[in-house]
Amino acid sequence: MLKPAKLMKNDTVAIVSLSSGLGGEAAFLYRYKIGKKRLEEEFSLNVITMPNALKGIEYLDNNPKARADDLMDAFKDKSIKGIFCMIGGDDTIRLLDYIDFDVIKNNPKIFMGYSDTTLNHFMMYKAGLTSFHGPSILGEFAENVKMHEYTKNYVQKVLFEPTAELDIKPSPVWTCEYLEWTNPENIKIERKVIKDDRGYELLQGSGIAKGRLLGGCIDVFPMIIGTKIWPVMEEWDDIILFLETSEEEPQPNYIKYILRGMAAQGIIKRISGIIFGKPYNEKYYKEYKQVLLQVVGKECNRPDLPIFYNLNFGHTAPMCIFPYGIMAEIDCDLKTFRLLESGVI
Repeated sequence: MLKPAKLMKNDTVAIVSLSSGLGGEAAFLYRYKIGKKRLEEEFSLNVITMPNALKGIEYLDNNPKARADDLMDAFKDKSIKGIFCMIGGDDTIRLLDYIDFDVIKNNPKIFMGYSDTTLNHFMMYKAGLTSFHGPSILGEFAENVKMHEYTKNYVQKVLFEPTAELDIKPSPVWTCEYLEWTNPENIKIERKVIKDDRGYELLQGSGIAKGRLLGGCIDVFPMIIGTKIWPVMEEWDDIILFLETSEEEPQPNYIKYILRGMAAQGIIKRISGIIFGKPYNEKYYKEYKQVLLQVVGKECNRPDLPIFYNLNFGHTAPMCIFPYGIMAEIDCDLKTFRLLESGVI
C-alpha cells in the first residue's frame, strides 16, 4: 500500500462532499463553518472547499460526476495534502464510473471520512492507497461546544505524527445523543456522555492476531460486493476486518445475512480477526454479539478467530481513526488493540 505524507502545520487540505449535499444547505452551513474553523485554528491547517461541495442536496444528488470531479481535482492539485469529507450519505457508489484510479495512485495524499465514505475507502484501496476511516466535517470536527479530546488525540497521532506503533485505547465515555442540527443554538450545548465501564469485549479467540486493516460501515457493503472495488479473494488473507453500524441501526438479521454472504465467498475462513464498533446508541448491543458468535464461531466453525467488540470508531462519539491496509494487532489475553505501523510517512 502507498502511504500519504503526514500533515504538517500550514498544509492545505480540501473539503469535499462526495455523498449527501447537506453541508451546502442554509440550515447546516454553520456546522460547516465550525468544522472548517477548527481545522484551521486547532490543527493549524489551511482549508479550502472544493467548488461543488456547498451546492446543496438537490444539485449533488443530480450530479454525481461533479462530486467525483471535486475528488479527482483535489488529488491532482499538488498544493493539497489532505482531503476531508463533509459527511456521509447513501449514494457514493454512483461516483464509481468517474473515478480514475491512476490519479489516486499517482498522487497519494490523506483522505478521511466514514459511513457511506466506506465506498470511497474501497476505491482508495483498489488504487493501492492507505486512507483513513475517521471524522467528518459536519460531525466530529463540528462537535457541539468543542471536539472530544479522544477524537482530537487520534487525529493528531494518526495524521500528524508517524509512529512505529500506536495503542488504540477504549474511550472512558461515549455518546450518540442527537441534538437537532437545524437549531444553531444547540451548538452551545454539550452532548451528554455516558460512562463506559465495559471497555473492549473479547467475544472469542485467544493469543495474538495480526493482520492488515480492511472494513468500514457494514450497512453499505451490499453496494460494494461484486463491483470492481470489492477485493479479490486473495486480498482477504490475514485481514483484520473492522465493522461498524450506522445511525440506521440495522436489524441483527441484516448483519447476519451480510456475514453469511461473506462466509459463502470464503472470506471468513481467510481473515485473522474481527473488530466490531460500538453499536449506534448501543441498540442491539447483545444481539450483534450473538450474531457474530453464531455466524463466525458456529456456522463457519471458527471459534478460534479473535473477535473484539465495543471499539470506538464509526457512528459513535468520540472516535479513533483506522488506516486502511496497515498492520494491526489484537491481543486477546491483554484485551488490547494496536496499530503496528503508521498510516503516513
